Amino acid sequence: MIVELLNSGIKTKQVSEDYDLSLIMIGRWRQEYKLKSGDFSKKKELSIEAQELKAIKKELNSVTMERDILKKAVSKTLENNVFSS
Repeated sequence: MIVELLNSGIKTKQVSEDYDLSLIMIGRWRQEYKLKSGDFSKKKELSIEAQELKAIKKELNSVTMERDILKKAVSKTLENNVFSS
């Protein structure tokens, strides 16, 4: 509704005053509206590079966790071998 008012020609400042909204909030809504081609129900679409980066970060977290588990396992094994000798 707010973005439609802005698109009809009403000034952002006037809408801000009439509806007691911050200019920053209205600007963000307008930007989201443009990015989603006027459909707020759409999820933000990620570029191919952003999708790849997200997948790489997920894999990195997984590998880091596996490494930490292996470090602890090796440490425990070495402790047990030292004390049993």
